[in-house]
Amino acid sequence: MEIARQVATRSTCSRKHVGAVIVRDKMLLATGYNGSIRGLDHCDDAGHMMEDGHCVRTVHAEANAIVQAARNGVRIDESHIYVTASPCFGCFKLIANSGIRRICFGEFYRDERIFTLSNELGITLDHIQLSEEPAP
Repeated sequence: MEIARQVATRSTCSRKHVGAVIVRDKMLLATGYNGSIRGLDHCDDAGHMMEDGHCVRTVHAEANAIVQAARNGVRIDESHIYVTASPCFGCFKLIANSGIRRICFGEFYRDERIFTLSNELGITLDHIQLSEEPAP
């Protein structure tokens, strides 16, 4: 989780810094942070694209980690993902379809549906309390 917190510092959307790390057998497979679509301006440079109180310019950390694995040909089936905030419903669906079997998250972020569906799908959800400050 500390690595996910470090990855979150690379976020290019100042509204929420989120980091994700995908691991299997204690080996780091992929990382992601919330940021703009590849090749487009970042929120921190061009401003936020707000819809229903959320910035839609960014690609979420979980999705970016899954995409990074796909771009590099890394198999993530049966892996675990560590995320500094619980996944939104869209990212939860990506995680489930990618074959990730465990989601470890720091703060809870907005969508209760992940609890019911993770149970139905056999995906383990672990809430890991984050300390106030990242380790030095």
